[in-house]
Amino acid sequence: MSASSNYRMANRLALGTVLCGMDYGVDGARRIPASEVHRILQLARTHGLDTLDTAAAYGDSEQVLGQSGIDGWRVVTKLPAIPADCGDAQAWVVSSVRQSLQRLGIPVLHGALLHRPADLLEGRGDSVYAGLRKCQEQGLTRKVGISIYDPEELAAILPRYPLTLIQAPLNVLDRRLRESGWADRLKNSGVELHVRSVFLQGLLLMPEGALPEEFRKWNPVWRRWHEWLHESGVSAVKACLRFALDHEDIDRVIVGLGSCRQLQEILDSLGDCPIPPTALASHDSRLINPSRWYCP
Repeated sequence: MSASSNYRMANRLALGTVLCGMDYGVDGARRIPASEVHRILQLARTHGLDTLDTAAAYGDSEQVLGQSGIDGWRVVTKLPAIPADCGDAQAWVVSSVRQSLQRLGIPVLHGALLHRPADLLEGRGDSVYAGLRKCQEQGLTRKVGISIYDPEELAAILPRYPLTLIQAPLNVLDRRLRESGWADRLKNSGVELHVRSVFLQGLLLMPEGALPEEFRKWNPVWRRWHEWLHESGVSAVKACLRFALDHEDIDRVIVGLGSCRQLQEILDSLGDCPIPPTALASHDSRLINPSRWYCP
């Protein structure tokens, strides 16, 4: 792959920043020291990355990013769930976005997303959406949208509330975004699409014998995955990235910001390789939907 092609592929990556503010993931990843955050951001910019994904719920991630200096980055953040006793949802949304901007130390967001899409489907939905639109009108954010776990959530929301940025899960096991047709529909509607969970919170990168006990019930799934990797002669990182980046209707593929070494491994893994086959897809929501992992 040429250097220019590699740069264009890297430009479609976005850095997920949850580890800037808290420990996270099934592998027990520890939060990153602030000094390492700054080095990762420098490395990322050198290779063409321009987008950060964060959230008010990610510990003090927004403050850490703000202290690191993120001028020139396109920042997408997610608002926390609206408090049950909130009397004015519109004002709360605007205030929350302003607080995020203050912590991040930037004048405008690229996108403000609801971390809990159901806030649009409950009694205050119109007021919540009015708050998002007001943020756009006041120049606080360029785009507004939601972060979802299941594409089915879009069917109830988009006909009522026109949104301009959607974040959704996609990986070699979880192909609902593509299979449902929603990826194509969003692209045709001019909605920006970001995908996350491309490594399924690290599960797809773990050696088969290192998986946490609670995920061993899906051993046949992992066996098929690792057999295909061995037969294809590619790394798990490369295969996961190739699968996500193969879809041109996806604007950004979010990869977790963990360390300079991990980011360099991701950058070195960009390029052509066999695309993981459809047979690897799973439709078991207990596996592909992390919000259900620890439900009884």
